Amino acid sequence: MKLRWEVYGLELATPLRISRSVMSRRDAVRVVLSRDGQHGHGEVVTSTYYRLDVPAITSVLERLRPVLADTPEAALDVLHADSAVPAGVRAAVDAALHDLLGLRRDVPVHRLVGVEEWQATPTAYTIGITTPDDAAAQADALAARGFSVLKVKAGADPDRDVATVFAVRAAAPDARLVLDPNGAWSPDLAVRTLERLSGVALDAVEQPIPPGNPDALAWVRERCPAPLIADEDAATVADVRKLAGAVDGVNIKLAKCGGLRPALDIVSAARAGGFDVMLGCLVASSLGIAPAVHLAGHARWADLDGHLLLAHDPWSGIGGEDGTLRLSGAPGLGVVPR
Repeated sequence: MKLRWEVYGLELATPLRISRSVMSRRDAVRVVLSRDGQHGHGEVVTSTYYRLDVPAITSVLERLRPVLADTPEAALDVLHADSAVPAGVRAAVDAALHDLLGLRRDVPVHRLVGVEEWQATPTAYTIGITTPDDAAAQADALAARGFSVLKVKAGADPDRDVATVFAVRAAAPDARLVLDPNGAWSPDLAVRTLERLSGVALDAVEQPIPPGNPDALAWVRERCPAPLIADEDAATVADVRKLAGAVDGVNIKLAKCGGLRPALDIVSAARAGGFDVMLGCLVASSLGIAPAVHLAGHARWADLDGHLLLAHDPWSGIGGEDGTLRLSGAPGLGVVPR
């Protein structure tokens, strides 16, 4: 196989604020693997949190160029045997290999990952940290577009967080609400804040406290009015096994775990542990989001809106603009340049 890549920028339509940062742009690297005239694609985006910038990404790809085997099947084994490859880069190459496998076998990727019949799936849309009035206006507009699941970012100020959630609930009374402080709260603050939100029907609470303390997560879970989901605490199968009794669900991000193959292992571990699954993402184009969309049949929640936050998405093929993800049914990932 031949490996090549291309670097491009992804601008957000509106800056997105979460508890630890504000983002208005990412750089992305499109990975292309070619064999016998067919081309598989994947995408990795830069991330300060995951310590990935363009030079780090391209240097790893340069190292991988000579070691990827002749067939996609063998290349997947080589790729996932190399623990030195950062998870985000591994996920992009994994996606390109699965895309190429789907093209070669003339099947969509979801059939390669155990989802024989894929169904249209609602996705959450993320409302970043902002004023309650602005959050309410966004929620009203999103509900009008068809979004039935909204994720509300929190973690800047507890009083504003509470006011924002109530404002979003009033503006979108029928929406499922997921609350995500990105680990910004202490266990005590998490419980006190969630008690203030007891009048709001939350669908889930995601990673309320910093990662690394399953016992504290379990303490919060006992007092949480909604299913508690681990995100940063659940990057690997080993992580998921440590969370037994501490959470109700785990958030699988391909850029966090390393691609579709390890994601399937985490799905199996989650099922064995009695956990529900959320599929999450980073801000990325439709190409970067598509692999997780193919996994949606394994999840209770899909939070796959990264492409919807962009000012211009250079790819298309997974839908979501009306709150529902839809695959084209084409072989491979099914995305095409816009």
